[in-house]
Amino acid sequence: MSEKKMSSSRKHHLKSLMLSIAKILLEEEEREREQERERYMAENCPPVAMPRSMQELQELCREINHKIDTIDEERYDLDMKVNKCDKEINDLKIKVQDLMGKFKKPVLRKVRMSADAMLKALLGSKHTVNMDLRANLKQVKKEVKEEDKEPVGDWRKNIEDKAGMDGRKKMFETEA
Repeated sequence: MSEKKMSSSRKHHLKSLMLSIAKILLEEEEREREQERERYMAENCPPVAMPRSMQELQELCREINHKIDTIDEERYDLDMKVNKCDKEINDLKIKVQDLMGKFKKPVLRKVRMSADAMLKALLGSKHTVNMDLRANLKQVKKEVKEEDKEPVGDWRKNIEDKAGMDGRKKMFETEA
């Protein structure tokens, strides 16, 4: 199957089309977000009608203070619930630690296991490495060096051969 390569002008044209479509989609998302924000504000924050008299202003202040109080009560209730849950979590952690401390560990038996079997048990099917290290070593031939080895004979003969000074030789002869 021969796949034809696109020309660079065709690639450029497709890229520009994709970018223009993406730009349109981003603009639509931004408009939707703005409409959602306006809808939320209309529901939860009605427009403030500025009072014209002192009595209307005091009534507005009372309403705002009442709303603030209810919101503070809700915040306080939620805060207390969170603190209670945190305290319960800490108590449960302490209980778990206490239980861990009282638990007696069983005496473990020694198990003979090769390195391959141990890795296979730990890693499961992921284990593919063979731990036979000797298999990876190079084979080297031992070359026996055959030097001129004379069998060691009579020690006196060696002394006579190696004695360079006659005086030393005589000293050994007189002792024997």
